[in-house]
Amino acid sequence: MRKRTIVVGLCVLAAFICYIDRVNISVAIIPMQEAFGWSDTTKGFVLSSFFIGYVLFQIPSGWLTNRFGGRILLGCAIVVWSLMTLLTPPAAAYSFTALIAVRILMGVGEAGAFPGAYGLFGQWVPPKERSRAIAALLSGLPLGTLFALAATGPIVTAFGWPSVFYIFGASGFVFAIAWFALVSETPDTHPTIKQREREEIGPITRSEQAPEIPWRQIFSNSAVWALIVNHFCSNWTFYVLLAWLPSYFSDALNVNLTAAGLLSVAPWVTMFLMTNIAARIADGMISRGVSVTLVRKRMQLTGLLGAAMFLLAAPTVTSAPAAVAIICGALGMLAFTWSGFAPNHLDIAPRYAGFLLGVTNTAGSVPGVIGITVTGFLLETTGSYTGTFVLAAAICSIGAVVWLLFGSAEEQAFAKSEQRPRTDPLGPERASHG
Repeated sequence: MRKRTIVVGLCVLAAFICYIDRVNISVAIIPMQEAFGWSDTTKGFVLSSFFIGYVLFQIPSGWLTNRFGGRILLGCAIVVWSLMTLLTPPAAAYSFTALIAVRILMGVGEAGAFPGAYGLFGQWVPPKERSRAIAALLSGLPLGTLFALAATGPIVTAFGWPSVFYIFGASGFVFAIAWFALVSETPDTHPTIKQREREEIGPITRSEQAPEIPWRQIFSNSAVWALIVNHFCSNWTFYVLLAWLPSYFSDALNVNLTAAGLLSVAPWVTMFLMTNIAARIADGMISRGVSVTLVRKRMQLTGLLGAAMFLLAAPTVTSAPAAVAIICGALGMLAFTWSGFAPNHLDIAPRYAGFLLGVTNTAGSVPGVIGITVTGFLLETTGSYTGTFVLAAAICSIGAVVWLLFGSAEEQAFAKSEQRPRTDPLGPERASHG
């Protein structure tokens, strides 16, 4: 097997484990709330505290990747978030403050997951394979969510809510051992890679000094702000449903814990499938000559406005099958935005796409703090999920308007400058193979 295939596969597995550990509490929180007597507002704060660390460490994680490399950053991130997962039950038993601190530190650990993976891809994956590698990496999100939702309920029912954190946390440590044993930072430092694969990877994947970041031009650009706003608006619905969906099925539809977890699986399967269908539709339009700007606008508007329509219909349903169908529709439509705003970083600023992703993902992570907490407050004050769904639909609509007016896929002026020639530490002989 090719060494770069192993590296990509382990990064995908890291993303999978990352989302298992992130999502399991959305099911375990139901018996935790009962055990500790939390209000819905307190419950929302527990769920959202993870995102405090996650938001604050997005950009620092990108800097650390450049400073120490993706292997070290992602490996250490796995250890940190797995340790915090293990410490969740004893921290909850000790004090509420200790639990919040552990959840924040878990967010700090998981903030390094995707910057670390992207850093490794820049070293290991040739340009012609990068789209497939990134698509595989992002597949870890819904797959990890699905596994966590399906497995957490039965585990909690059989062994109690603390067991799920011990089982998944310990699994992360086992994976970390394999990670450090099998992953090298670059092809040049891998002890057993064959020369043919080194030549296939080529010098073009080697890192070069990053260009100076034009801060003022970036933050005064309307297309950048459209991207920032839409990352926020698209993620609002995603994160609210990620955290509250099992509780919605349990509270609003009166199903048991295991059923709530299982019912929550279908919407994420739908999102996984529609993500790949939407990507094929978008690439098909571009290959037929449709402008990239028009494609990005169509996909983003379809995703946000389609999701808004389903969210507005959600309060009218009264049966579990109808509720599952509505939420499947909302997440299925939202999947179109992953072919709208998500690739737009590379469209408008390919030279600064990594930095731009850190900026927009910081904004995109804020709903994990605000949206989840506001949901708990709305539930406590109104006694229903109607306000939650209406608010999410309104935010989707705001994002759609901003994207329609200011979104663009044209390379922006601040990103247009001469590219410096790449250099390779192995010299001209290696470079000739590229």
